[in-house]
Amino acid sequence: MIFFWAFVIGGLISVIGQLMMDVLKMPPAYMTTTLVVIGAVLGGLGWYEPLIRFAGAGASVPITSFGYALVNGALAEAERHGLIGVVTGMFEITSAGISSAIVFSFLAALVFRPKG
Repeated sequence: MIFFWAFVIGGLISVIGQLMMDVLKMPPAYMTTTLVVIGAVLGGLGWYEPLIRFAGAGASVPITSFGYALVNGALAEAERHGLIGVVTGMFEITSAGISSAIVFSFLAALVFRPKG
């Protein structure tokens, strides 16, 4: 049953993103940013954690989970280190994802020789 709910929730997040581009005529960058902010707000309100527990990868894989991870890391470090923890916590939690995106983008650019 977990696979069903992961599919439904992940698909729903994807449909919301697609509707933002098709109906609201949002460029992909704005849509992505909006979904990250929505994930951050839901994480700050404490609503994204139950969604992850319910849907598993359906909620933890889409771009909204990046916003959740930023806020989750910031709040966890803020409890330990105060205001400076807000800044360091965001990057501590998401650094692996950001680093791998940079490395793999660089490798893809070497392999496929982009134009421009």
